[in-house]
Amino acid sequence: MLTLDHVDAGYGQRRCLTDMSLEVRQGEIVALLGANGAGKTTTLMAISGLVAVLRGAITFDGTPLGQHTAAEIVGLGISHVPEGRRVLPRLTVLENLELGAYRQSDRAEFRRDLERMDALFPILAQRRRQLAGTLSGGEQQMLAMARGLMARPKLLLLDEPSLGLAPKLVAAIFQTIQRINGEGVTLLLVEQNASMALQIAHRGYVLEAGRIVLADTAERLAANPQVKAAYLGG
Repeated sequence: MLTLDHVDAGYGQRRCLTDMSLEVRQGEIVALLGANGAGKTTTLMAISGLVAVLRGAITFDGTPLGQHTAAEIVGLGISHVPEGRRVLPRLTVLENLELGAYRQSDRAEFRRDLERMDALFPILAQRRRQLAGTLSGGEQQMLAMARGLMARPKLLLLDEPSLGLAPKLVAAIFQTIQRINGEGVTLLLVEQNASMALQIAHRGYVLEAGRIVLADTAERLAANPQVKAAYLGG
């Protein structure tokens, strides 16, 4: 579904990714692991068209993304849920969801999508008229994910969904990620909580200083001594 082929990417002339090659197959959850500054977020932003690709190619469903704007990439079937949630605090929950569905002109389909979000995130149905900025951290994360799903993506890019959340909420978020995947959405997941990420992922990549240094099944990465020492507490 998604291929990065020897990609260099960054900001201006500053390269944050070097010779990056990876793939995400339809139906998978693929985890991107690495320390802060390793290039995980830059990878997602390059896929989304938010960071310049300086060399190499990114292809989605056979379509090269290099000539497409970020808005056009959403239209091709990629949604990006950014680190830090980035909900619009002065808009209501419903208004945030409407923005996620800005390409949807059929109101009946929009209502069906809202019902699906209510099933995935029941608390949001109760908060629909509430300003997004007044939600708890966990509720804002749910809203950010729901807003991304309102675009009906084939591929969902998730950046640090558990960041700053209590353990109970982290478990709920990861259960929801599995449910989303079970409904047919492919996911590329950036996550500091490597243990949780590898429990739900099919495969994973480990980044260091903008380069992939390990790639394997999630099960084998979780058992890898290097990964255990660096990311799984020994």
